[in-house]
Amino acid sequence: MKIVVLDGYTLNSGDNPWDEVAALGELTVHDRTEPDEIVNRAAGAEILVTNKTPLMEGVLTRLPDLRFISVLATGYNVVEVDSAGRLGIPVANVPVYGTASVAQHTFALLLELCNRVGLHDEAIRRGEWLRCQDFTFCRSPLIELAGKRFGVVGFGRIGQQAARIARAFGMEILACNHRQKDAPSDLPVIWVDLRELFARADVVSLHCPLTRDNGGFVNARLLSSMKRSAFLVNTARGALVNEEDLADALHAGRIAGAALDVLSREPQTRDNPLVTAPNCIITPHIAWATLEARQRLMAATAANIRGFLAGTPINVVNGEFLTGK
Repeated sequence: MKIVVLDGYTLNSGDNPWDEVAALGELTVHDRTEPDEIVNRAAGAEILVTNKTPLMEGVLTRLPDLRFISVLATGYNVVEVDSAGRLGIPVANVPVYGTASVAQHTFALLLELCNRVGLHDEAIRRGEWLRCQDFTFCRSPLIELAGKRFGVVGFGRIGQQAARIARAFGMEILACNHRQKDAPSDLPVIWVDLRELFARADVVSLHCPLTRDNGGFVNARLLSSMKRSAFLVNTARGALVNEEDLADALHAGRIAGAALDVLSREPQTRDNPLVTAPNCIITPHIAWATLEARQRLMAATAANIRGFLAGTPINVVNGEFLTGK
């Protein structure tokens, strides 16, 4: 069984070996693959593993040996799953691996907006405390989370974990989900629609998948409904946000700040308007990337492949599209 990994570097840059996957077949791992290299590198592979290398219909139809695709992520929009299904190719993702890590990073971003630890550390290193007449100084307003409202858009595993952390800070939870579900018994939640959530929340945190229907839904209209003191946090997908609209809102002071781990194009482009927007913190899509999370992702990918080889595939996301091959 020939297995090809198209872009394995971010999962294993040297600290997270491919041994479990390598035990399942003839494995070739490429650190990165450019779009014009995909067909050549994937030729003859029965199993393809991808993280962000796109597998669209025009590529899939040129890979007659391909039988299974495993995505190294929870989000699977990198694969044209309906086309894969019509070609009889199941696509599996890894739905549970980064819940704790992504929720933790959500609050690392939020706390940086509230406490500006990095800003004050930089001020001290410039000698500002040495020259200070008082025992303390602030270079930015400091904000307490207790008693404020945390709005969760997308109440899946990560959204629920972020909500639990917010509760530990003494926050009230507002939630909006594509399909309303019962909240866990340990998590008091107020269900609201999207417009109400943006209007009432002090923090809006995005945890929903990117679909064909919700690209850019965080737009000028929704942003204008937020409190001027509110923050937007996005650790989901960059394309959920209209970046021009968010940059305009930050420049105009219509919201107090934003913190993002994702952008619509990654790596960032030079002309991304958020890079120069005020009160905007950006990290390079690292919420998922703790060693612990990457080890779980590696183990789950091996389990996906084992399930396929055993004839009992798991975590298949395009079952409704599958036809016999």
